[in-house]
Amino acid sequence: MADCSSIRKFKDAADYRKNFIIQGEIDKYLPGGRHFIDEALINRCIKEIAEKPADPVQVREILAKSESTCETLLPEETAVLMSASADSALFAEMRATAERIKKKVYDNRIVVFAPLYMSNLCVNGCKYCGFREGNALQKRRVLTMDELKEELDVLAGRIGHKRLIAVYGEHQTTSTEYIAETIETCYNRKVPAPNTGRLNSIRRVNVNAAPLPIDDLRVLKKVGIGTFQVFQETYNRKLYEEMHPAWSVKGNYDWRTTCFHRCLEAGVDDVGLGVLYGLCDWRFELLATILHARDLERWFNIGPHTLSFPRLEPASGTKVPEESPWLIDDDTFERIVTIARLSVPYTGIIITARESPKSRNRLIGGGMTQLDCSSNIAIKGYSDFANEAHQEKERQQFMLGDNRSIEEMVRYLADRGTITSFCTAGYRCGRTGGCIMDALKTGREGKFCKINAVLTFREWLDDFASDETRAIGDKLIEKELAGIKEWLPKFYPTVMKQYEATCRGERDLFF
Repeated sequence: MADCSSIRKFKDAADYRKNFIIQGEIDKYLPGGRHFIDEALINRCIKEIAEKPADPVQVREILAKSESTCETLLPEETAVLMSASADSALFAEMRATAERIKKKVYDNRIVVFAPLYMSNLCVNGCKYCGFREGNALQKRRVLTMDELKEELDVLAGRIGHKRLIAVYGEHQTTSTEYIAETIETCYNRKVPAPNTGRLNSIRRVNVNAAPLPIDDLRVLKKVGIGTFQVFQETYNRKLYEEMHPAWSVKGNYDWRTTCFHRCLEAGVDDVGLGVLYGLCDWRFELLATILHARDLERWFNIGPHTLSFPRLEPASGTKVPEESPWLIDDDTFERIVTIARLSVPYTGIIITARESPKSRNRLIGGGMTQLDCSSNIAIKGYSDFANEAHQEKERQQFMLGDNRSIEEMVRYLADRGTITSFCTAGYRCGRTGGCIMDALKTGREGKFCKINAVLTFREWLDDFASDETRAIGDKLIEKELAGIKEWLPKFYPTVMKQYEATCRGERDLFF
């Protein structure tokens, strides 16, 4: 068990709200009280650049810079792309460049994962969220370790997932000690696969939780946390304060925005940024995200491992998702994701099952690198519901739009020539943080990941796929192996030894 002796204990919600935030861990990253989210700069970029016609020559220079360097753009350059994205011809060039960058950095892979909601108790009062304190419609529960094992038996034993995003409400009963115990439980559970009986397990647990102090983050680092993901919801301070009451822990804007600085200081070197699109002007939010990424790079020379793009979706007990004046359509959403790929070229881009199948399908080539499937976000939803598509508004944070199973997703991706990756190897080989940033920017990481994608895809096809899906996957793997032989001829025999061992039943082989 993890050593949690450094974690502070709180007697109740009032004590937690009053004493959880450590002001000194905010101040050190806001020297002189100046915040790195420069709203005046953002507003100037929108008014003076994004709202004026773009110069095609300048646009193409920015696209060339993005593709050649894979470095985070300046906010002014991102604003130029915002303007250009309204021109259909220029946007077509942007989209094509984004596709090439995605192929350069990540190859033709899509990484799959599943969300696993551990609890929906919360001490906050976010006006748009079904989990907020005081929402009497929400059915509250916290998974016990036995219940968590039941969820894992479905996720790892029936569906075949190997990567999770574990999601926690902010509450004193589900603090760091609980998070650490659930992560260890996930890693320790071994479940036989239906086709072969070979043991499958979760190999990477990413976490979506509330911002934590440095000592707590160090505890999670020791138990093997993957990416630590915190969504800012909105970077607009005034709107943030309207949406998040001052009495709540989440009402502290500076505590939330400095979360990733604390992560990187604590050694949790893969961090995931996200904004809840639909609360505010998308241009403001995306420019603020760029500033956030650049400040992390300034302090630690490490940018975000992933960017997520959740949109406001209906939730129990709130009308905000229907009444917000900033809701965006699918065309605008594609513009946002494309600009993000160009602005932070090295980062992973996650598009979750909040989106409709149509929306996610159109983003696969141009920017997306990760998606979830066979998802159920009700607390204990996987083991309670035989049908993964079943949803209950009062048991989940919001409603999902894409209920496709992992079988459906694998076949859809394969028909597009895209390989489904279950790989978690890089994280266990130390290719994280600054190391993976360099590998991503040069395209080296994509080569390792292609090989590991083939090995893990072979595992999943043999252990979990139907005969029809396995036949489709076999053809794609044959094509992928031929490609590996062409661009890595000297290494190809070594790859084939691992591949043949996987076919014989060995598991978790990687480079």
